[in-house]
Amino acid sequence: MPQKYAAGNWKMNGLVSDLTEVLEIDKGVQDLACNTVICLPATLIYAADGDPRQVVEIGGQYCHPSASGAHTGDISAEMLSEAGAAFVVTGHSERRTDHGETDADVRAQTEAAWRAGLVAILCIGETLAQREAGETLSVLAGQLKGSLPDGATPENTIIAYEPVWAIGTGKVATPEQVAEVHDALRAQVDPEMSLLYGGSVKAANAAELFALTNVDGALVGGASLKAVDFVPIARALAAS
Repeated sequence: MPQKYAAGNWKMNGLVSDLTEVLEIDKGVQDLACNTVICLPATLIYAADGDPRQVVEIGGQYCHPSASGAHTGDISAEMLSEAGAAFVVTGHSERRTDHGETDADVRAQTEAAWRAGLVAILCIGETLAQREAGETLSVLAGQLKGSLPDGATPENTIIAYEPVWAIGTGKVATPEQVAEVHDALRAQVDPEMSLLYGGSVKAANAAELFALTNVDGALVGGASLKAVDFVPIARALAAS
């Protein structure tokens, strides 16, 4: 069976003082039968990975394909690993849009994550225009083919479906839409690979989403910033 993951993506949010929320999340998920990951800004990773009793695992949000070099402002997978990260997000739509990252870029970043021993949380998702044009499944299949390197296994890769039109908008794909996509993805990847849904996931809709076949968890944005919002999502996942 695929592993269950409640993963949070803090994006460009958080100072050291905010790491108290990670501690509170950790307290809230200690007894849960699911994996919990918080992907933090690079500046917080080292400080967040300190207590050996901590069950929350830490991730980064991006890695450069190269291990080192003249890439001002970038960070390598090896640097993330050394700082304490075990996971890294690759291919998030905000990276694809804001930084022009292509499927080929995402593929290279995912390979870099593996090189450093990190688990890649590889994101794919369609725009509203693509959804309304009936292109969702073909767009996602193309992104998956272009972004997912050969050698992907359930141990080194998690796939996150994040419809671009539902990220931070308050809009959520219907259960039928999520099920259609996740069922199609399951047919294209290893049957043991975890498939997460992301897009305005909250405590109020988490249980319904996690009840769907082939939804193995969530990649959560804004609701992962506060333990009071995120822990109920993780609890809904563990109960599913």
